[in-house]
Amino acid sequence: MSALLTTFGRWGGIVTIIVLVIALLKQLIALVSFLLLAFKIAVVLAFIAVFALIVLAMLRGRAQRRETENF
Repeated sequence: MSALLTTFGRWGGIVTIIVLVIALLKQLIALVSFLLLAFKIAVVLAFIAVFALIVLAMLRGRAQRRETENF
């Protein structure tokens, strides 16, 4: 009986470690996917900001050109 409990104890420890590694990998995958999503959102926001700055520069150029034509 003692040998049976010792065997189950060893196998239980190994199974526990395997289950913990699987849970850790799932959390790691979730973290990586969240970070990738955050990076993608940051890239999109950066392109929107650059596009807005280009449009703003074009509008300023038009306004300055109109002011110089009036004088």
